[in-house]
Amino acid sequence: MTIKESTREQWSSRLIFILAATGSAVGLGNIWKFPYITGENGGGAFVLVYLLCISLIGIPIMMAEIMLGRRGRRNPVDTMRLLAAESQRSPRWAWLGWIGILAGILIMSFYSVIAGWTVDYVYEAAAGHFVGLTAETASAKFKGLLNEPWQLLFLHSLFSFMTAFVVARGVKAGLEKAVVILMPALFLLLTILVGYAATTGYFMQSLDFLFKADFSKLTANSILTALGHAFFTLSLGMGAIMMYGSYMPNNASIAKTTLIIALMDTLVALMAGMAMFPLVFANGLEVGSGPGLLFITLPIAFGEIFAGSFFGTLFFILVVFAAWTSSISLIEPGTAYLTENTRLKRSTAAYLISFIAWLLGVAVVLSFNTWSFSFPFAGTVKTDGLFDLLDILTSTFMLPLGGLAIAIFAGWVMRTEFAFQELNLPNKWFNNWYFTIRWISPALVILLFLHSLGVF
Repeated sequence: MTIKESTREQWSSRLIFILAATGSAVGLGNIWKFPYITGENGGGAFVLVYLLCISLIGIPIMMAEIMLGRRGRRNPVDTMRLLAAESQRSPRWAWLGWIGILAGILIMSFYSVIAGWTVDYVYEAAAGHFVGLTAETASAKFKGLLNEPWQLLFLHSLFSFMTAFVVARGVKAGLEKAVVILMPALFLLLTILVGYAATTGYFMQSLDFLFKADFSKLTANSILTALGHAFFTLSLGMGAIMMYGSYMPNNASIAKTTLIIALMDTLVALMAGMAMFPLVFANGLEVGSGPGLLFITLPIAFGEIFAGSFFGTLFFILVVFAAWTSSISLIEPGTAYLTENTRLKRSTAAYLISFIAWLLGVAVVLSFNTWSFSFPFAGTVKTDGLFDLLDILTSTFMLPLGGLAIAIFAGWVMRTEFAFQELNLPNKWFNNWYFTIRWISPALVILLFLHSLGVF
């Protein structure tokens, strides 16, 4: 069967694909990381640099990955093998698909553990357990959760099943129905929370924190931070976007769709900041970063405000939805490969891939308590054992190298006429994309990779 003869399920419309790809991109990092790093690196000045980085690395590589997926119309492994053969190149490019599938499984193994924490905090908020929290008790609550392996295992298992259940149902009955419900719900919850935050009296202070352009805070490290987030926020380099692209209708514009996804991803991150920081400032709390902001600082804030249990519950449901839409894209490539290359039913394949990720996740659960160990990396000391190892392996090595390989294949290996045909852009815009994907995007990814290794 040739590439063009391939028949498979497709998204019902371009809007559905946009919701799905945005769901893949919007995850836990958008909710706490982007707002925080924006405020700490110059606010609006950092946003401008970030959008420039999105234009030079995020959008071009995402266009390339969607293009490869739609032209191949298969799982990442078979897509890369077919497209390499079409351009009369080595079949070893199929390894790019394998790396993407493996990266998705590895990320899922620890992502579901973290997502499990958010599920627990939905209950904690709804039960009113945030009321009266102090910095000490909030920190003790979070540390207590990490020291309960059986509770973590239950939460990890629950979230893993939630993800597998959606993927097992297929594109239209599973993935499509999930994003049609979850993504509008996510935006609705964000809008409600931003609306409430606007009544706290600290909304303008939060807008200044996020958007006031302070170029004096911009440093070389700020630019590299913007570059790194621009790459990772769009779920590039792990086959998820390629997989989703394989379900994309032929009449949908890849360029316009990619631009909308990038803008929606950024909008969600900024709205999350507008929802969170007024509560933090209203209670005189530190902005914080990482898990501390999400699982320590915000519960204190929700415990102090009017109807805090209600709004805290809404907020953590929002975080669960963001994590859920991302997680289904992590195991979809592996599920599709098994479905298309073995006699396994889709449901069996989905649960098998999820079980592999779940099994590795059991060891991740224990890395926060029983099996914890520390090791040095790039000038820092990592203390959470296997969790940190998997995070470094995927985010520092596999995803940047996967994104670099996608750029090289699209810009140097794939025949130009095939890319031109698939993107269907005016000559000027295609030439701009082609120059960027061949020269600028690879150079920036290499720069990011070296920085992540602590070279500079």
